[in-house]
Amino acid sequence: MLSSVAPEGQTTQGNLMNSLKNPYLEASDWGWQIDPIGLRIVLNELWDRYRVPLFIVENGLGAVDEVVDGKIHDDYRIDYLSKHMAEAKKAVEDGVDLIGYLSWAPIDLISMSTSEMSKRYGYIYVDQDNYGNGSMKRMKKDSFEWYKNIISTNGASL
Repeated sequence: MLSSVAPEGQTTQGNLMNSLKNPYLEASDWGWQIDPIGLRIVLNELWDRYRVPLFIVENGLGAVDEVVDGKIHDDYRIDYLSKHMAEAKKAVEDGVDLIGYLSWAPIDLISMSTSEMSKRYGYIYVDQDNYGNGSMKRMKKDSFEWYKNIISTNGASL
């Protein structure tokens, strides 16, 4: 996809490629731009071009999670995921045959793109730092209960 015809613009990081930064979009702490409306646009474009069922995989937000009073309040992750899921739902209403959605990832893991544990994606926190130190204890984040509710209501609670 072409993101701009003006190559002199500021670039932004991606997983497999860099692109020109959209000044109207927010970005994660790692510089990845956040574009839920763009997800809907891409779903519609892919559906229009190929007319095959689509499945979203590996959509998620890498963020630094802090344990406060034994809990992780990750409203930023809930916000990110709910906006992306809402736009995916709109794409279905547009006529896109979307057969599934998988977030990246259900449990904290070492980030593939940066090789660090501090870039956390999961609904389940793992007590481990970038050097492998920690108890490996698992703890449900606020997003765990939120996502559980999304699943149990088949998305009606979005």
